[in-house]
Amino acid sequence: MLFNSFEFLILLALTFSVYYLPKVNKYQISLLIIASLIFYSFENYKLLILLLFSAGINVVTSYYVVFGNSKHRKAMALSGIIVNLAILAFFKYSKLIALTFADPSESIGRFLIQVPLPIGISFFTFEGISLVIDVWKEKYVSNKQIVSKSFFRHAQRTLFFISFFPHLVAGPILKAHDFFPQMKQKFFKDIRWEAAMKALIIGYFLKMVVADNLKDFTHWSDISTTLASPTLFTLMIGYSFQIFADFAGYSLIAIGLAKLFGYEFNQNFNFPYIATSFKDFWKRWHMSLSSFLMEYLYFPLGGNRKGKVRTYINLIITMTLGGLWHGAAWSFAFWGFFHGTALAIERFITGNTEQSINNKVLIILKGILVFLVVSILWIPFRMSFDDSLIFMGSMVSNIQQSLTAYDIHIIVAILIYSLPVIVYHIAYLCRNSIAFPYFRKVEYIFYAFMALLILTNSGSSGAFIYFQF
Repeated sequence: MLFNSFEFLILLALTFSVYYLPKVNKYQISLLIIASLIFYSFENYKLLILLLFSAGINVVTSYYVVFGNSKHRKAMALSGIIVNLAILAFFKYSKLIALTFADPSESIGRFLIQVPLPIGISFFTFEGISLVIDVWKEKYVSNKQIVSKSFFRHAQRTLFFISFFPHLVAGPILKAHDFFPQMKQKFFKDIRWEAAMKALIIGYFLKMVVADNLKDFTHWSDISTTLASPTLFTLMIGYSFQIFADFAGYSLIAIGLAKLFGYEFNQNFNFPYIATSFKDFWKRWHMSLSSFLMEYLYFPLGGNRKGKVRTYINLIITMTLGGLWHGAAWSFAFWGFFHGTALAIERFITGNTEQSINNKVLIILKGILVFLVVSILWIPFRMSFDDSLIFMGSMVSNIQQSLTAYDIHIIVAILIYSLPVIVYHIAYLCRNSIAFPYFRKVEYIFYAFMALLILTNSGSSGAFIYFQF
């Protein structure tokens, strides 16, 4: 069920209208679980089987890590993590394993290729791992704040944590130590209406007006060898803005929806295209994944505590696995590997801390360099590795090809629908300017205009890009 579908609006309206009723509010979590399961199973009820099985594994594991035999805590936690990863590997990477190591014409190969990819599995699997690790390590909060003595209550809270519909299929990735302490009775008077409405309007605008219109002009694979180099370059930049608008839009919608029900999600995007270093970019892009990989992979690998060479290796391993998390294709692994290599090279040059630069020209040039490298790396993210090489080769070889009317049409359309993302970032950069307080006084006009464009100028409806992960 899509956030921008009529069916979702009905589900949201019905759930919200009942949620804060005095005689119902003590059943709020149960109500949201029911709504979330309807949301997830709307197009395929069979998906519930895996979701409930995954939740059950994490319920049992986390409960017995806390209340089971203390001698077996580590073994129980490791078992839970392994089972989570095994489920993810089977459903997400069976096809990749078959194409790489098996014969697709044989029975085993055919079976592995046909294994379905359940929507959102990467997200709810990572959240299950977060729960198990958090109650095992007790690094952030006491495990008693997460795991209730009542097994039934813990099962209910865990299922809610994993299935809560705003984040279920594409994040933000929640961490148990952030979300479980929020589980308490919510009241209508406490809704942060302004923050919720702003997040929802910007989110729907970015998705429906920007991303959905851009996707109609950023089809690469079939035309990459025939278009002029400036057009191919514009397609590349256009996809950078599209994927930001699509995923940041989803994240803001999720944040706004959660606020309506009294829950707070952490920010997932912080204007990543103003980054002037790759380290800064990954502090701003898909922040819930970046922090998850940092806390649960990079630090356990040793982080930067075991020497410079090991630090570079840890960065590359973390980003390569992070890339592979995005999809069952070696192009995703290459994408992550290149980002990890960029981080390692940058760290080798600058050291552990960011170098302070006061020259505005150099700052701008660094920002442009980071944006261009990030945009180039979106190519293997967007298509297969072979197609990526063809696309990048065409960008170089078609340099003398003349622009046609079709080229100009694509370039102009992409620039028009990319402009809101550019303005969005520029507005953030100008937040400390003298004129910004005056803008805040009339910002409601801009929100009203965005709402109007959502109704009148939305692109063709499509699933969010990160639904495939």
